[in-house]
Amino acid sequence: KLTELLQWYAATFRDPMMLQPPEWFKAFIYCEALFQLPFFPVAAYAFFKGGCKWIRTPAIIYSTHVATTLFAILAHILFHDFSQSELLGPRTQRERLVLLSIYVPYLLIPLLILFTMLCNPHYTPVEKRKRK
Repeated sequence: KLTELLQWYAATFRDPMMLQPPEWFKAFIYCEALFQLPFFPVAAYAFFKGGCKWIRTPAIIYSTHVATTLFAILAHILFHDFSQSELLGPRTQRERLVLLSIYVPYLLIPLLILFTMLCNPHYTPVEKRKRK
């Protein structure tokens, strides 16, 4: 069933990276499994508990890592010549935009986390004054 779902997704949205991922895409998947997935329960705990200022640095690292990988993926979708691919990739601008719309939320959420960690006064560090 999962294989059929994956094939349906790849055919419907013309995403050949899911069926035959390039080597750089595989590296992103390994990074996600090793670094991002363990971050999720830690972040969920910190955000649901509230008041956990220690989550700031890990959240900044997480969000910048994810945003960096997504920029590469989005650039690949926009600019790669899929006519040489064995599998069907996006051929028209509309198909590229549809595929892009699937990946963009994975960029927006980390950017919102990054913005929150950098700009929200709750998470900004308080400078301590030296005593004389």
